[in-house]
Amino acid sequence: MSGVPFLKMNGLGNQIIVADMRGRADRVTPTAAIAVNATAGTRFDQIMAIHDPTIPGTDYSIEIINSDGSKAQACGNGMRCVTQFLAAETGSDAFTFETLAGIVSGKIQADGMISVDMGTPRFAWYEIPLAEEFADTRQIELQIGPIDAPVLHSPSVASMGNPHATFWVHNDVWSYALDRFGPMLENHPVFPERANISLAQVLAPDRMILRTWERGAGLTQACGTAACAALVNGARTRRTARKATITVPGGDLVVEWRDDDHVTLTGPSEREWTGTLDPVSGLWARNEVAA
Repeated sequence: MSGVPFLKMNGLGNQIIVADMRGRADRVTPTAAIAVNATAGTRFDQIMAIHDPTIPGTDYSIEIINSDGSKAQACGNGMRCVTQFLAAETGSDAFTFETLAGIVSGKIQADGMISVDMGTPRFAWYEIPLAEEFADTRQIELQIGPIDAPVLHSPSVASMGNPHATFWVHNDVWSYALDRFGPMLENHPVFPERANISLAQVLAPDRMILRTWERGAGLTQACGTAACAALVNGARTRRTARKATITVPGGDLVVEWRDDDHVTLTGPSEREWTGTLDPVSGLWARNEVAA
């Protein structure tokens, strides 16, 4: 089959490729994802592949592929990019999506920001999932460094459709070698499906700084589900309020854990350029016309 059109985008620096797979039966293969990411010009964190819906009441089905070829259940920044992509095409400002994490909705706000309803968080050890039982996932036994002086320890863990561990730090989040600790913690045996690893520094009940090692992608400028997980973990450990501005390397996100238990993520997205992609081999061509 012919190549598929895609749009290179970013959500606060979280590098996203939105691939239009509607009307096709094939999928973007892991081989293709790895090949695309191997080229400097198209390195990405996630591919958001738009497919025709399979669940009544949804507008589209979204498949999320990490840069290492693995699948992700959820991606908040990517969903904002998809929402902007479809809004520009259809003229609509709200959409409902089917994902591996469940039903997600996106909406363009009056100020141009994009809000995504990421659904409800999950805290039970088997829902995250963890490899062993923890009665209280607000703080689990996990640390990096010497037993008597760990560098990182006792993270709060939760699922926002994908597993997250939030380590609370008092120092500047940039003072930690997350590029060294991240891969070890992502692949720790306690996380049977691997995990996203974040360092969170709480500045005030409504303000937090966050760095994330993203499962399947590595260090990232922004991870929307990590921001959501950090907020709900902060609220349930009484470190934060239920709404806060989360400052990530790429900028600010606003996260709210609503009274109905749903978590909303609000922030910008940016169109960069267009191209076409072979979803099997990963061969691609850039369209120099501005997106």
